[in-house]
Parts: sequence; C-alpha cells; structure tokens
Amino acid sequence: MLKNLFSFRDRYRILHQTWFAFFLTFVCWFNFAPFATTIGKELSLAPEQIKTLGICNLALTIPARLIIGMLLDRFGPRITYSILLVFAAVPCLATALSQDFNQLVISRLLMGIVGSGFVVGIRMVAEWFPPKEMGSAQGIYGGWGNFGAFGAEFALPMLAIATSFLAGGGSNWRLAIALTGIIAAIYGVIYFNTVQDTPTGKVYKRPKKNGALEVTSVKSFWAMIVSNFGLIFALGLLAWRLEQKNIHFLTLSQMYLVWLVLAGLFAYQTYKAYEVNKELLTGKKTYAPAQRYNFSQVAILEFTYVTNFGSELAAVSMLPAFFEKTFALEHVVAAMIAATYPFLNLVSRPSGGVISDKFGSRKWTMTIISAGIAVGYLMAHFINANWPIGLAIAVTMFCAYFAQAGCGATYGIVPLIKKEATGQIAGNVGAYGNFGGVVYLTIYSLTDAPTLFSTMGIAAMICAFMCAFFLKEPQGSFAGAPEESPESSNQQSTILAEE
Repeated sequence: MLKNLFSFRDRYRILHQTWFAFFLTFVCWFNFAPFATTIGKELSLAPEQIKTLGICNLALTIPARLIIGMLLDRFGPRITYSILLVFAAVPCLATALSQDFNQLVISRLLMGIVGSGFVVGIRMVAEWFPPKEMGSAQGIYGGWGNFGAFGAEFALPMLAIATSFLAGGGSNWRLAIALTGIIAAIYGVIYFNTVQDTPTGKVYKRPKKNGALEVTSVKSFWAMIVSNFGLIFALGLLAWRLEQKNIHFLTLSQMYLVWLVLAGLFAYQTYKAYEVNKELLTGKKTYAPAQRYNFSQVAILEFTYVTNFGSELAAVSMLPAFFEKTFALEHVVAAMIAATYPFLNLVSRPSGGVISDKFGSRKWTMTIISAGIAVGYLMAHFINANWPIGLAIAVTMFCAYFAQAGCGATYGIVPLIKKEATGQIAGNVGAYGNFGGVVYLTIYSLTDAPTLFSTMGIAAMICAFMCAFFLKEPQGSFAGAPEESPESSNQQSTILAEE
C-alpha cells in the first residue's frame, strides 16, 4: 500500500480527500488552544474559566460521535462529512465574535460537534481498503487528519500576528479562528461533489435497525448499557464543573436540571437499545457464530481510546499554557513548542496502524503501545522549570508518539468488528476518547499538570494489563481482499465469536 500512497487515483484519492476533511475539522476544533491565554487576558477570564473552556470544547463531541455514527451508517460518509464541514463555520464564527465567558462556553460546546468528524472517515476508508491494509489506511487517515491540531497550534498564532495590523496592533485571533470555519465550509461543498461512498459496483451496507447498536448476546446488551452510562457520566461531570466557584455558568438548580435531562437521555438510550435488540432479549432471535461479536472487546477498545486519544486531547489542550507558565515563554513561542505534540501525528499514528498490520498481532501491538504511553506520561510528571527545555520537549514527543500510535492501532481493529455497524462502533469508541479528555481536563482544572500526567500514565498502565490478558485477536485481521459476499463479510468483519 505504502508504495502507492502518493497516488491520487481511485481509493488513494478518496483517502487523501478524506484525511484532509478530517484535518480541517481538527484545525477548527483546536483553534482555541493556542490563543487561550491571549483570549483570557483580553476578555478578563479567570484561569479556572480558561481550563473549563477546554473541557467544553470536548463535551458535546461525546453524544455527537454517537449520533454522527448512526447518521453515517444510514446516509453514508459523503453526505455526513460534507454537512459537518459546512456546519463548522457556525461555532468558528461564534467564537471569533464572542465578547464574554458565557458566549465562549456556548461556541466551544458547539465546536465539540465538529470534533465528531473523525468517525465519518473511519467508515469511508473501511469501504475502500481491504482488511490486510486496514491498520495502515486508518493510521494514515487518522494521523494526517490529526495533524490539524498541529496546524492550529503552529500556524494560527503566526496568522494572528501577521494580520495584527487589522486588529489595532494586537494578536488578531478573531480573524484566524473565523478563517478556519470559512475554509472548512468551502471544502465541505468540494467534498460533496468529488467523492463517493463506495467503489463502483460495491453496495453500501446499512444496519437493518437504526437508533442503537445491534448486539449479538444478552451479556453484550448489558455491557453496552454500562458503556452508555459512562458517556452520560462525563457530561454530568462537565455540568458539575460549570456550577463550581469561579465559573458560575450554571446555578445549582440549573445543574440539577441538566442532570435530570441527562438521566432522561440515558433512559431514552436504554429504551432504543431494548427496541433494537428486543428479539434477542426475548429469545426470539439468535445469531449464528459467524455473525456474533463480543461487546467486551469493544469495551476494551473504548478504554484504549481513553488512554491514547483521551490523553492526546488533554495534552494538546493544556500544553501551550503549560509551557508558557513553566518556562516563562511568550504565548506564540509556547504554542509552537507545544505543537511538537500534534506534529508527530504525521508519522506516529500511521506507524501504529502499519505496525498493527505488519507485526502479525493486533492484540500485542496494542499492549506494547499502551505500556509506552504509561512510561511517557509518568516521565512527564517530573517536568519542571529546572529541566532543560529541550529535554521537556523530548519527553513530550515520546508521549505523543505512543499516544498517537495507540490511536492508529485501535482503529486498525475497530472496522473489523461488524462492517454494517462500523459507524456506530467507531462512534462509541471515539466518544470514549472524548470521555477521557473530559475526565483528564477536569482533573487538571482541579489540580495541576504533574497530577494530570501521572493520572494518564497510571490509566495507560492499567490499559496495557487489560489488553495483555483480555483483548482477543480479531478474526479476519489480515484478509487480503475486501468482502465479496454477505457470508464472507460476516466472517471477515467479526471480531471473535462469543464463547
């Protein structure tokens, strides 16, 4: 595959157009981080408010990835991605025009929806590449798309400084943020008119039932319900943070109201899950071994994504301010140094997918990479002002490599679970990345950077243990050709028949 990577024909053209769509959503999603301290000073925000905005940026991505996953499986990636790119202009312009903390909270909550774009490309790439190349293709899609976080942290401050004459001499962060949304919307129109969901002659498979994920055993049903509760919990945690002192975006009664709404949402999710899986739960339907998949394996992948992508979200959101304060740097310089973390996405996430393809064991690839994440963040715990800044950057890049390679390895497995439900499964796993980001940034907002780093390191250590002892090797991981029939589809896209 790699020898044809720079071809712009057939499936490689789709890959390049799709990773660039992802790239633009990440530029938009992370366009606040490099300007956090500047915006804080201009709008007189407290440090706790700035940290809270970082959490808001991630929050709605949790339900959005689930909803986008369902829409994706029903309508296809071409329409879904195009609409999402056009929508990106709304929160970007809202952020650029914000005058106070409350307006920023609303705009960054909306921006979280844009962060769900990653899920769409997972299905698009899975439709165009065979299982044996899945890790490499998904790694390139994810890694080069994630490079948008680097684009935001490195290029946007320079753009803001270059256009400062239009803002009376100060950093023109408003124009820089607004432009990201406008460019994304233009590309959304281009994407709609130049791609197709599947290769010519291949049928786009849709789930037979919509509204919730279809599982294949009663045990998996209850595991899915517990999984759904974890995502609702993360949103409840954000509501609690928005009510705390020095924030006061919500009153105590409003926080309770949000919790009540979230409880209602969880009840509705549970009802829809029951409705979709009613025949299974009542014993009227059973699945042949080739059609089954074990949801516990999905749950482990959710945990791996907490530890790799969740930690990446937290790190990218807090590193500019961390370097600025720890080493007393100018915010533009600090943002550029912090950008070394997302910069590695260009090679690290694809390498995770390639290693997963070439190593011959996706299970042990995931285990070793998770252990590397643990080592990196536990080293980062000790960074302080007495360190040479070069060493601090090196440790940061060590963390970045393993966290991002872990993302590539995770999504080398996800599309192999059940092809027709790839969007929903990818949405669930992706949402847990945001769950991790929300939890980690909440811990950071209440403590400090060393505590955050050690927490992420310990979580990754536990994850490595879980992968080593409980993650099973997917069946059909290294098949040489795309599915040609419903029977082969079931066999190649099943993660492991339940025992």
